[in-house]
Amino acid sequence: MPKEVVVIGLLALAGFLAGGVYTTWKTAKVLAIILLVLTAVAVGGAVLWLL
Repeated sequence: MPKEVVVIGLLALAGFLAGGVYTTWKTAKVLAIILLVLTAVAVGGAVLWLL
């Protein structure tokens, strides 16, 4: 599998998780923070995979 496909998949996952952060921030801050950490991990993984 080309590395660009993996990077695009990780960035799509990060976008999905970021939407979850936006949606849950007002009602469940703990869950939103967990999703935010997972978003950062997905973006970091995409950047590292690209390098």
